[in-house]
Amino acid sequence: MVGRAGLYAVLLANAVVVAVFFAQAGFASNALIVLGRLTGLYAALLMAFQLLLVARLPWFDRRIGMDRLTSWHRWTGFSVLWLLLSHAVFIVFGYARASSLDPVNQLVDLAGTVEGVLRAIVALAIILVVGVVSARYARRRLAYETWHFIHLYTYVAVVLAFTHQVAAGTTFASSPVATAYWYAVWGVALASVVTGRLVLPLWRNLRHRLRVTAVVPENDDVVSVYITGRDLDRLPARAGQFFLWRFLTKDRWWQANPFSLSAAPDGRTLRLTAKRAGDGSAALRHLKVGTRVFAEGPYGAFTTLHRTRPDAVLIAGGVGVTPIRALLEELHGHAVVIYRVATDQDAVLYDELRELALARGAELHLVTGPSVPDRLAPRELARLVPDIAERDVYLCGPPPMMKAVLGSLRELGVPKPQTHFERFSLAG
Repeated sequence: MVGRAGLYAVLLANAVVVAVFFAQAGFASNALIVLGRLTGLYAALLMAFQLLLVARLPWFDRRIGMDRLTSWHRWTGFSVLWLLLSHAVFIVFGYARASSLDPVNQLVDLAGTVEGVLRAIVALAIILVVGVVSARYARRRLAYETWHFIHLYTYVAVVLAFTHQVAAGTTFASSPVATAYWYAVWGVALASVVTGRLVLPLWRNLRHRLRVTAVVPENDDVVSVYITGRDLDRLPARAGQFFLWRFLTKDRWWQANPFSLSAAPDGRTLRLTAKRAGDGSAALRHLKVGTRVFAEGPYGAFTTLHRTRPDAVLIAGGVGVTPIRALLEELHGHAVVIYRVATDQDAVLYDELRELALARGAELHLVTGPSVPDRLAPRELARLVPDIAERDVYLCGPPPMMKAVLGSLRELGVPKPQTHFERFSLAG
């Protein structure tokens, strides 16, 4: 939790610094303009923080997890939207109060006479569109690729907003120290994005030159893809992590999908196992040996890095068994593995799990049957693992199953620091 506390501390410290610079710059006589300038400053600070959240820097990702960073990104994004709307409303109505113009004409006047305001209006319009398509109702109805393409325009809005701040921000230019501070904040944020989203993936893929070596169907709906490359022993991947995989075929080179490693990295081969759930995962079965692969990652905090107890419980649901199987290969101490599926035929990689459990002295429980009654309710979990509150618990599976199991763990008194899970939904 050091990474999470550190991020909060950095954000709070910068919020205090912004307030100090704002006070030093002096207050306008109009209270609405004062509020407008302050909300604009904090919107700019949160926009820079947003860039840090989506930069995919390995240090943050290993300690916090991509799912939590993405969740914070979502809520920070809506905070930015409301702050920018407040900034625009307060500024326009504040200047309208000091003039004889109505708010609409005042906005037109500001756009035509004050440098940078028109750019700010365009930036706000872009962020409004992104906010609308990011709402849950719209997000569920858009293809991921469409939503992601629209979302990328946020970077255009960030650049426009920053140039507006440089041109019109009184606090930005109130002193050489304030100017240096704002350039430093935005410089760190932009450098983080360029490093994490562009430089690091390009460098790693040029170094490792990944290729498909085998495609193995596990059943009618699930396939495993084996990948090799150069110097894989130097790739900092761990069991439980995932990559964004881009297979460079004519029809799929532009599409990236997150798949977990289904075997612990051994320095020679990487393996992913995926269930057919859409066009991207369905196409894996038809990959040819030798296909070039561009992989972004490794990502995720679902690793042994956060172990707090010597023994563990690994709970998998459906194809969520893939990172669980990899973790079992790496875990030390006694482990209990619980694999929840509807039928025996749905138990992908079960033979491998059984062999691994036997080799490592772990207990393996295959739990089958319908979801009602709940086979992973508190009483059932306590029966399978009487000392579950004394163990680390790793959980991966479909969202409804994970929600139910997390509720069971709370009822059984498993402390939060001992509960490890990750949802693989990405933004930015």
